[in-house]
Amino acid sequence: MSFFDFHHHKKYLNGIYNLNFRDETPEHLFSTGIHPKDISSQWESDFRRVKEASLKSNCGAIGECGLDGLTDVDEKLQETVFEKHILWANDVKKPVIIHCVRKFFQLIRFSKIAAVPLIVHGFNKKQSIADELVNSGFYLSFGRAVFHNVSLQTVVKDFPVERMFLETDDADFDIAELYEKVSELKNITAEDLQNQIFENLERIRNL
Repeated sequence: MSFFDFHHHKKYLNGIYNLNFRDETPEHLFSTGIHPKDISSQWESDFRRVKEASLKSNCGAIGECGLDGLTDVDEKLQETVFEKHILWANDVKKPVIIHCVRKFFQLIRFSKIAAVPLIVHGFNKKQSIADELVNSGFYLSFGRAVFHNVSLQTVVKDFPVERMFLETDDADFDIAELYEKVSELKNITAEDLQNQIFENLERIRNL
């Protein structure tokens, strides 16, 4: 079985390839956006490239984009660029893959301008943050941290599978291992988990 990898950085995996906006668009499924750390004084021209690439039929999502409390990029500029991504996603009717570090509660207000699904990738925070996000309509994508973070395992165990995705991000491991781990935590089969994630994917893409 070829498990779906919601957010990855390796070409030709079964999933959504995270395209650097500076690179040529691939023939397979991808997403494109400006990562917060890559925002520069040239962001407007960079964003034009994002917009052009996002019009491709095999662009499945806008992003990753978002907010990062650890980068030196000005906070207000990050918010401006993030908002531009969401508004563009509304126009082209594609979901948004979000990168967020230490800015989770700031995400809530951005959800109010979104007319498309918002997915926080690489989620590894505590239960209260997961609850706040899911209650505000977000989806969450979980990655490698599930293997070793016991408190995150508890989050995953109780998290609604209808709002869940799984990913490798930039880590080097087989996504099948994560499906096995999560299916054990949720006491379902890996096949049922895969089928539900495909349903989730169809839901966020059929806007």
